[in-house]
Amino acid sequence: MNEESSDQRLKLEDLLNQLERAGIVNAQQTAALRASAAQRHADGRHPLIVLADQGWQSATKPAFPLTLERLTRWLADTVGLPYYRIDPLKIDVETVTRLVSQAYASRFHFLPVEVIDTAVTVATAEPFVRGWEDEIARILKRRILRVVANPKDIERYRVEMYGVSRSISGATRAAAEPSSRVGNFEQLTELGRVGEPDANDQHIVHLVDWLLQYAFEQRASDIHIEPRRDQGNVRFRIDGVLHLVNQLPMPVITAISSRLKSLGRMDVADRRRPQDGRIRTKSPAGEEVELRLSTMPTTFGEKLVMRIFDPTVLSRSFAELGFTEHDLTLWSSMTSQPHGIILVTGPTGSGKTTTLYSALRHLARPELNVCTIEDPIEMVEPQFNQMQVQPQIGLDFATGVRTLMRQDPDIIMVGEIRDRETAGMAIQAALTGHLVLSTLHTNDAPSAITRIMDIGVPPYLLAATVLGIVAQRLVRTLCAHCKTAGSVDADTWAALIAPESLPLPASVMTPVGCDECRHTGYLGRVGLYEMLIMSTAVRELVHPEVSTQALRRAAVSSGMRRLRLAGAYRVAAGLTTPEEVFSVVPAAEDAAFS
Repeated sequence: MNEESSDQRLKLEDLLNQLERAGIVNAQQTAALRASAAQRHADGRHPLIVLADQGWQSATKPAFPLTLERLTRWLADTVGLPYYRIDPLKIDVETVTRLVSQAYASRFHFLPVEVIDTAVTVATAEPFVRGWEDEIARILKRRILRVVANPKDIERYRVEMYGVSRSISGATRAAAEPSSRVGNFEQLTELGRVGEPDANDQHIVHLVDWLLQYAFEQRASDIHIEPRRDQGNVRFRIDGVLHLVNQLPMPVITAISSRLKSLGRMDVADRRRPQDGRIRTKSPAGEEVELRLSTMPTTFGEKLVMRIFDPTVLSRSFAELGFTEHDLTLWSSMTSQPHGIILVTGPTGSGKTTTLYSALRHLARPELNVCTIEDPIEMVEPQFNQMQVQPQIGLDFATGVRTLMRQDPDIIMVGEIRDRETAGMAIQAALTGHLVLSTLHTNDAPSAITRIMDIGVPPYLLAATVLGIVAQRLVRTLCAHCKTAGSVDADTWAALIAPESLPLPASVMTPVGCDECRHTGYLGRVGLYEMLIMSTAVRELVHPEVSTQALRRAAVSSGMRRLRLAGAYRVAAGLTTPEEVFSVVPAAEDAAFS
């Protein structure tokens, strides 16, 4: 393969010869493919895709799978062009699709991916098709920087990006009609007399469908649709970090919100009050996905957040959620009891719901009656009897627990203990022979004891019913594709484990960044858990004058690992970094221990 092949598409035979000369494949492999090449390539597939579909292992030592990505990287190296991994989150769709038409990009098999003042980066899987380059450079008055990308990604994102761009343009034109203008907070007096955007417009339907499918593929846990003065933002939360996906004209943002509210069975016309809803749909893999919707009126319009519940979470083991053997031993000692209360604490987004649902699913058996009262129901689970709080009809947590106790339950899950009445009903349920699981908002496990007493629960009842308390956080895990060995300095390690002792590891893993993790160095998250068992030493301290520091010391003596120490074990295991642990469990929280 060389530049003499200019304006010629890649041929399977040329690639086979080059791979064989490079020692990447052997003669037996190429001979078998050549024998069937005619029918395999008759459908017009790119030759790299044909090669990847063979499922070959390389002829090198050690062998590696000849995936499409590896073959694309090999092609880039062979022709002397940079390899480019297309990340749709980093592409300004509106800008790149304005450069050339979809028909022109399809004709020459490329996709614009980046634009700066002086140059345009164009991804192609046909490095010898260059007839378009001079013409585009002349029209755009910019240099053309060619890169080699996965042919499947080029074809897929070209269709998606141009389709999304057309939908945005169409929705913008439709929403620009005077009858569909929607005012922001600065124009609230006009809300009663202007028309509504058409949430069922085909462009809006397409945009919403694309948005949801895109979020599933990108492993987003939340979708934020945020109105601003002229343009609104669409952002995804991935591994706990928000990423800007797109900026859309405000009429389009409003119409997308209306479409989602309609799907979530919410009042589309009411934008002045917060609302909650839910959508049940399917991911690209065909799995059912629950989405929880929440709206909030803001200065420039209605903000909408969708929480995406991963359907695979409930099927994960406790080890996959982040429980160590130490954690699992303590957790099992709590959940194996026939009655009592188990509390899970932590800030919003720390994985409390996942822990509770996983625990309930693990405990649920055909002979048990598992009931929940939630606000709202996070995930629908056929094994549970789930009830949702409805304040407008007087159904709050306390009333719900009172109702559940008359339903012959074995296990009760209370979504959150917020007040004295709810806490009192949960205590009563535990005293009458039920296992109760609930959540509370405190910084750590020992603080939950003082918090429950502050709510108004008598200390003797608290000591008699609470089985244990779990505080948790989520930290990003290092990308397995690019993490590398590093070291941690003694001062950082001492701050991480203080006041306990844990040997300084000889080496730890540090982030690097690659295409798989979007060059962040992190991919996925894992839980850190602080398990407080109500041992005799802890129970004896439960009285109104007790300090959190005293409870913490007694809990540590009974086997509790503080959150930061749990993080230190994860660092030593090469799963995360001290910086990540400190980001979710600041040193100030443990100052009382120093």
